[in-house]
Amino acid sequence: MNVDSVVGWLETMGVPASVVSVGTESDDAWCLLREDTDGGPVWEVFWREQGNRYDWARFSSEQVACFYLFGRLTWTQALRGVVGPVDLSSTPPNGTPVQW
Repeated sequence: MNVDSVVGWLETMGVPASVVSVGTESDDAWCLLREDTDGGPVWEVFWREQGNRYDWARFSSEQVACFYLFGRLTWTQALRGVVGPVDLSSTPPNGTPVQW
């Protein structure tokens, strides 16, 4: 997962595109930004509201930042009841269909 694919994955999980901003800061949205530093690029993830950053986290890996954002927002969807566990009686945890 990277910045090019994370929005699509989030939309697949039912997260509205309007609450995610990749590459720019936007109020009332989870933002994912790349910042170039002397030590190399870093990625920041945070909620922005009224010009302020909340729940800010910084990562040295693009992939880790994307999975952090994906996990955080997918967890929110699970709490809302939009997504949940699969029916384990028909599909084992490894995703292989049950042979009858």
